[in-house]
Amino acid sequence: MNDFVAPPIDWAAVSPVLIVLAAGVLGVLLEAFVPERARRTTQLTLTLAALAGSLVAVGLLWDRVQENALSVVGGSYLLTPFGLGVQAVIGVCALLGVLVVAERTTTGQDAFAPAAAAVPGTAYEDETRRAGLQQTEIYPLLLFSTGGMLLFPATDDLIVMFVALEVLSLPLYVLCATARRRRLLSQEAAFKYFVLGAFASALFVFGIALVYGFAGTVRLQGVVQVLADPSVSPLGSMPALVVVGLLLVLSGLLFKIGAAPLHAWTPDVYQGAPTPITGFMAACTKAAAMGALVRVLFTLANGLDPATRHDVEVALWAVAILTMLIGTVVGAVQTDVKRLLAYSAIAHAGFLLVGVVGMDEAGSRAVLFYLLAYGLASIGAFAVVTLVRERTVSGDDDAAHRTADGPVPDDGVVLGEATRLAQWAGLGRKAPWLTAAFSLFLLSMAGIPLTAGFVAKFGVFSAAVEAGAWPLALLGVLASAVSVFFYVRVIVLMVLTPAPGGDQASAGTSSAGSAEDDVPAGGSGTATVTGAATRTLVSRTVVTVVGSRGPAAFAIAVCAVGVLLLGILPAGALDLAAQAAQFRP
Repeated sequence: MNDFVAPPIDWAAVSPVLIVLAAGVLGVLLEAFVPERARRTTQLTLTLAALAGSLVAVGLLWDRVQENALSVVGGSYLLTPFGLGVQAVIGVCALLGVLVVAERTTTGQDAFAPAAAAVPGTAYEDETRRAGLQQTEIYPLLLFSTGGMLLFPATDDLIVMFVALEVLSLPLYVLCATARRRRLLSQEAAFKYFVLGAFASALFVFGIALVYGFAGTVRLQGVVQVLADPSVSPLGSMPALVVVGLLLVLSGLLFKIGAAPLHAWTPDVYQGAPTPITGFMAACTKAAAMGALVRVLFTLANGLDPATRHDVEVALWAVAILTMLIGTVVGAVQTDVKRLLAYSAIAHAGFLLVGVVGMDEAGSRAVLFYLLAYGLASIGAFAVVTLVRERTVSGDDDAAHRTADGPVPDDGVVLGEATRLAQWAGLGRKAPWLTAAFSLFLLSMAGIPLTAGFVAKFGVFSAAVEAGAWPLALLGVLASAVSVFFYVRVIVLMVLTPAPGGDQASAGTSSAGSAEDDVPAGGSGTATVTGAATRTLVSRTVVTVVGSRGPAAFAIAVCAVGVLLLGILPAGALDLAAQAAQFRP
């Protein structure tokens, strides 16, 4: 009997992934052995250190990968310059995203339920709130998800890619259900994401099966060799089989980036998930899935015959046009900030697809820069949303207790995020710096000059023109022009529109009594009797901006500076993207 010989493994090549996954395992152990009072600080320190260490590992590997791609276990892990570039983008966005997750604001509460498994509205949930429990398991879950994202674009094996897809997805399904407020909506979002994600995974696996049936291998390089010489295929010359398999694999990846017609989960999940998790998904998941899509598409397309390659390009054109159309048109009529940003994410998925239709080096370079620019703007925008909250105030219904801008501010109970667009009117007067940062992020998403978004969109549209897809680039420019409308509409609402005179006034009732909000029931809407006169206390919900204790404010500042620098001085980032544009050895 032959003895098994373990293959040599270049541990340095896989260090960006190993550091994060090992920290995730250590985080699970910390949950069991670290005292509760020190658990949050320990988990946050470990998470930030692991992500920073992963970025350092990426930097140390940069020059080495430029010389030659690093193959581990025969291509199961194949680190190319493009894969390393995507890992760098994921690392930066994940680090900033975790800072937003760690924010507790001046209310002393984070965005996560004290016991996510508790049924909303039950006595057990009230007890966990009063006990002040903290959901520190979110940090190991974030590390596991980030580890899967780092592995996703850095493998030449479709089976390993599927494993990475599940590793990054399963923690996100759980995290989407952990919102402190609007608990039922959060759990509904997680269920939808799980069911539709399982459907997308099934498409991915079925596509792998068809590709394997044609080529007899799941290694991308092996499939390319069979495509070059179909006579060695176990099934003979059957290009239709590999085309269908490729389209199914791409469907699973298109689901993750939120491209139409596989986009339906995006608005509901973005709205229901905890806002810090929404920002994390919008930036990091899109980067990982886009990196894997470019890896699969560009590698296999080089082995396709001209007719088959044309069929794949037609499919990409159709998906890109439909995605941009849905993202811009439906986004223009949204009345919820998180849903508006969700449809914005769909539109940006379409713009990214415009850059890859040519399947060349210019497209991969443009995609890398776009992912970084969009990731910074997205995390910063959702970080701002976490700080704009609803608050209950109460006072007499006499005119003396009102001002031109609404009721006199009282000490009230801070509720969840104020996500209705009408509530953002006049926000510029309450928080000018926060409004300026949010406006900058929206202008970048719109592609206004002197922002990172303008350089990113110019790059993907230029790559499409160079590939001969100028009609698609023209449609992208038109869609981008339409999308400016709903971005500027929000800015006008915040800066030029006065705040409403009274926000959801209701006598004798209180919005603080909802079982889905982290507030005690009762306490407002009571009547006070003085002699023969009776005065009714009126409970109102107004918009307030809560103060940051540091992490979210720092993340917003870094994202704002990054968006400006990438728009004004993009040369350095473009040079790095050009170095990382090679997606194959």
